[in-house]
Amino acid sequence: MKRRELPPRLEAAAVWLIFHFFRLLPLDLASAIGGWIGRTVGYRLVLTRRARHNLQRVFPDMPAARREAVLRAMWDNLGRTAAEFPHLPEFRFGPGNRVEVEGWEHVQQLRDDGKPGLFFSGHLGNWELMGLCALRAGLPVHLVYRAPNNSRLEWVYQVGRGNEGVQLIPKGAAGARVALQLLKQGQHVGMLVDQKMNDGIAVPFFGIEAMTAPALATFALKYDCPVVAARVVRLGGARFRVCVEPPIRFDDTGDRHADILAAMTRVNGRLEGWIRQHPEQWLWLHRRWPD
Repeated sequence: MKRRELPPRLEAAAVWLIFHFFRLLPLDLASAIGGWIGRTVGYRLVLTRRARHNLQRVFPDMPAARREAVLRAMWDNLGRTAAEFPHLPEFRFGPGNRVEVEGWEHVQQLRDDGKPGLFFSGHLGNWELMGLCALRAGLPVHLVYRAPNNSRLEWVYQVGRGNEGVQLIPKGAAGARVALQLLKQGQHVGMLVDQKMNDGIAVPFFGIEAMTAPALATFALKYDCPVVAARVVRLGGARFRVCVEPPIRFDDTGDRHADILAAMTRVNGRLEGWIRQHPEQWLWLHRRWPD
């Protein structure tokens, strides 16, 4: 074995052990342990500096004590989300279940209209539940994702999510072609749109221009797709509410550049509203704004 192959193998082995450790635990216990690790260990990592900087930039008047509480809660949510990942197939949706759903009718509308459609969300609550929610309603939503740098971790994404019948679409030019083909076939595609894209377009986000991927607007305008905004809110422990909003359509004036900018400004505004409601449940670790 070549020396350069050792770190990826060790990383893959560590992820395999952690994944199966949490899968052996009851869901609520796994979530609680993951939260404890997040808020005690994760909070002390160097990465927290970036999250603190982002919070200070977006909420300059937030008291320091409140800011640190948000950061600890963010890590708690992230730790829980990671520990809940091996248990995704166990989640049940609807009244009396672990995951409440507001807006089932909007998912059903897209399922039954015979047209392609798009879903967007952000890294809020346990964002991994979004695709499962649509699938449980009988609507496979093919998910755009960032493929791991270590190819030996691909099984986590392909198997761990429990999204049978759902295609995972890697970000990038090749993935964009796959997404367009699926939409052309009348399928549905979902994406998380709150991360930085260096070669994207500058769009206001919390009043600061942020490089934003335009793919959602580009796809919607090309195929005249309904677009559904949805988010996951953690209610406490491993209990959630999925909020699915009515479908919207982006204005098509014929000026494609202006239309895409207007559409993504609208999307970023929706994300901003969600984050302001629950700042502790968003992943502040991204390099979302220029330094």
